[in-house]
Amino acid sequence: MTSSAFPPPISEPDPSTFTCSGSLVGPCSGCQRSTHKYGSGGLPICQWCLTPVQENWGTAVRFNNTRTQAG
Repeated sequence: MTSSAFPPPISEPDPSTFTCSGSLVGPCSGCQRSTHKYGSGGLPICQWCLTPVQENWGTAVRFNNTRTQAG
């Protein structure tokens, strides 16, 4: 993951979108920037939104799932 002190404008996609199919691209849950959101390797947030999370929680933090099973 690459990061810069100042992220580019929201209109510019996360670089992860250049390595995945267009059907796997969706809006970042944090800033709404286009990011590789769906499928294998996708995350719900872009690298710029993930960086402060990892700074607080460590690099092992990963998004798992917010869905609950129907009872």
